[in-house]
Amino acid sequence: MTSMPSLDHQATAKPQNLFLRTLKLLGPGIIAVLSWLGAGDLITSSVAGANYGYAMMWVLAVSLLLRYLIVNIIARFQLCNNQGMTILQGYAQLNPVFAWFMLIYALLMGHLMNAYMIKGAGESLAMLFKIDQPLLCSVAVVLAVWMLVGRNIYSMIEGVMKVLLAIMTLAFIALAVMSGPDVTGIIKGTIGFSIPPDEGVHGALLVAVSVIGAVAGSIANFVHPYVMRQKGWTGPQHKRIQRNDLLFAVFVGIIINLAIWIVGAEILRPNGIEVKTLADLGKALEIYFGPIGWYVFFIGVFATLFASISGKTTAFPMLITDAFQHVRPGRREKFGKEFHHDPMHKWFMLFILVTPLIWSMPGMPDFVTLTIGVSALNIIGLPVISLGLLIMSNQKSLLDKQYRNNLFENIALLFATGLALWVAFQLGVDLFT
Repeated sequence: MTSMPSLDHQATAKPQNLFLRTLKLLGPGIIAVLSWLGAGDLITSSVAGANYGYAMMWVLAVSLLLRYLIVNIIARFQLCNNQGMTILQGYAQLNPVFAWFMLIYALLMGHLMNAYMIKGAGESLAMLFKIDQPLLCSVAVVLAVWMLVGRNIYSMIEGVMKVLLAIMTLAFIALAVMSGPDVTGIIKGTIGFSIPPDEGVHGALLVAVSVIGAVAGSIANFVHPYVMRQKGWTGPQHKRIQRNDLLFAVFVGIIINLAIWIVGAEILRPNGIEVKTLADLGKALEIYFGPIGWYVFFIGVFATLFASISGKTTAFPMLITDAFQHVRPGRREKFGKEFHHDPMHKWFMLFILVTPLIWSMPGMPDFVTLTIGVSALNIIGLPVISLGLLIMSNQKSLLDKQYRNNLFENIALLFATGLALWVAFQLGVDLFT
């Protein structure tokens, strides 16, 4: 006779099963972190910390808060609108101009964001294999992504990349703790709201704009609702798990960004190391962990960039195809709601994966400069995105009262619009005077 499980065993089994179910449900947020992190957060946070210490920590704090609010509102609209609209359809119903804007903007930024990531992945691979052929390595990265994306083997590769990313992240967190961060300096920088005098190669205002663009203004924030859709989260019943999943993702993002910033402020800055190349950032881990730290950094950076390139090559074409089908509505009727059925979807994938290779050719801007410049360009789209979101997330015809914005969210979207316009104006004045 089989014995019955003890009460103690049943009591412990329930929490374990709940924990495993929760881990299984978490997913879009993890993919969002991989898509967000990339080189943008890595370079902008390290450059800001290395050049300006904690003086501009407020920029990171504001950007992370805005990222959570903007992505949460985007996700809530897609889950809770009574017409079953995607986020792009929500923008398009406001005015056809939004569909055109999102089509052109997503194509441009998909190309440019993959440009610095492919360049960085190629340089990382060249450093690891100690060969002076970064362009050849970038081509290898593009070929590998194209062969793996959309195939069953990619899920296994992605799992390996996540482990490598986790190792690098833990190394940065350990390094940040070991360096003895100046908590008082962090607090002062978070509430300081000041732009310090220029230091190093990249001006303070440009760095501030690149942080805001890489974090709050990134069009990669639109990846989240499309990944939710693939996960099967399609209605108001998924609102709670979506919010918790996003909170988890943002929390992980805060830890990673803060650790990288602290490394820049506490290790690179005191040692007079400016982040001009990937190797400069790798020196931080090498100083504390020796040669193994150098390898952990470059393996982790390659994993981060490879996963981000794969994520953007998978998710961006969905947004682009969605926008294209609004500009050409007959295509949705012909090919249905599954974006990959539209032949243009594969061409969009090829465009944002292959054309960025031109930025890896000799004579193009270096990796750090390209990353900061492209991250700063994200600020162009933030006013349009936040204003459009402000209008559509308050539409009574599409959203019941409990799903519309509260006062704080409306103020935050207005603030994001004002902040983007102000920094863009200041940057323009700074460049032309």
